[in-house]
Amino acid sequence: MTRIDIRSVRLPDDKQQAANHALTRVRAYLTEHRDAAQVHVTVQDEDDREPLILPREAVELLASLLAHLGAGRAVSIVPADAELTTQQAADMLNVSRPFLIGLLEAGEIEYRAVGSHRRIAASSLLEYQRRDDRRRREVADELTELGQDMGMI
Repeated sequence: MTRIDIRSVRLPDDKQQAANHALTRVRAYLTEHRDAAQVHVTVQDEDDREPLILPREAVELLASLLAHLGAGRAVSIVPADAELTTQQAADMLNVSRPFLIGLLEAGEIEYRAVGSHRRIAASSLLEYQRRDDRRRREVADELTELGQDMGMI
């Protein structure tokens, strides 16, 4: 298994403004060039300028990253087909490893066994997160409705 590095990146306050400025420029470019499949940029260091061609999808992902980083949120990138250890998956869900194992054993999240170890596909973990978020929203909506019916809200 290839090692997956799932560290979060958060910009210090003094670099968030730079991320927001770059985001504005990237979004403007994407808006002006809606049909462009590739984005042409120039990379410049002290003495050299080098043209670089990027797939539009990569630049759209960059815009999303800049938006989150500029807002002060930490960001991690995990390939959809990555296989995660139970600790990595627990870290992504912000739960304990024993709690995650309970979810696996209850069939809430798909996994496969590799010897005595469990491996979780990132896509399975994200699907669980979507289902869990949907369940939480439904419960919150029901509570809100109940509160309104009882005249509490």
